[in-house]
Amino acid sequence: MNILRILDKLSNDQFFTGEASRLQTLSSIADFGKKAAVASVPLGLGVLMSVPAKAETTSTFTNSLATPLTDALQLALTLEYLEDEYYRTGLAKAGLIPTADRTVFTQISKHETAHVSFLKSTLTALGTAPTPKPTFDFTAGGAFDPLNDYQQFLTVAQAFEDTGVRAYKGQAGNVMSNKDVLTAALQIHSVEARHASQVRRMRANKGWIELANGGNMPAATNAVYTGEDVTLQAGFNTASTFGPEAGSAAYDEILSGTDAATIAGLFIV
Repeated sequence: MNILRILDKLSNDQFFTGEASRLQTLSSIADFGKKAAVASVPLGLGVLMSVPAKAETTSTFTNSLATPLTDALQLALTLEYLEDEYYRTGLAKAGLIPTADRTVFTQISKHETAHVSFLKSTLTALGTAPTPKPTFDFTAGGAFDPLNDYQQFLTVAQAFEDTGVRAYKGQAGNVMSNKDVLTAALQIHSVEARHASQVRRMRANKGWIELANGGNMPAATNAVYTGEDVTLQAGFNTASTFGPEAGSAAYDEILSGTDAATIAGLFIV
């Protein structure tokens, strides 16, 4: 079974909207993810997974191969935990999300829950215990009040989604040791990008970022967009041909793991 089937399965709305209870649905996700992730691991990693835990800590080969991959997945899991909890909490808050917008956030919430389940199952299949879900403070120490103000809820949602898009891209090199995980991560990346574009439009902004400007975002979110004003790509000056706005918007920049973790850390108690 190829790991791509996980994303195909989880992208099917019927997987979430059948007659099964929520608990049964999540159990099905976990079971499916575990089976598919184990079956999809390449031969080299299959051998690696069979090495006892103690041996892994003393093997230079094992550490050099597994650490960047699993560290990248742990970072992604933390970001997905953040988004998953955020949307579930927002949807559960009476009167916060207007009825007209609940369909959008209900669907986004399902996606984030699916991403969490996938990442946990994949880490487990790779012989690494998934990082436990942190305790979150969505006010970031009082900087925001997203659970009492819908416009702030949208603002923080955009910041989370834009962080996820750049973070997934930034970790591509660290998951290249497993082509199936790389492909799945890129698929999640594109979904996060669609989330970000949708939320940005719900805030009456353009669906893309120009010159590190997320669109009427508060200064507290500047770290999410720092570096997005690059107009030089592989020696080609996109600004000279297309103008600085279009030139920068045509290429999305990565976010380092350290920067992504720092942004997420603002919302972790």
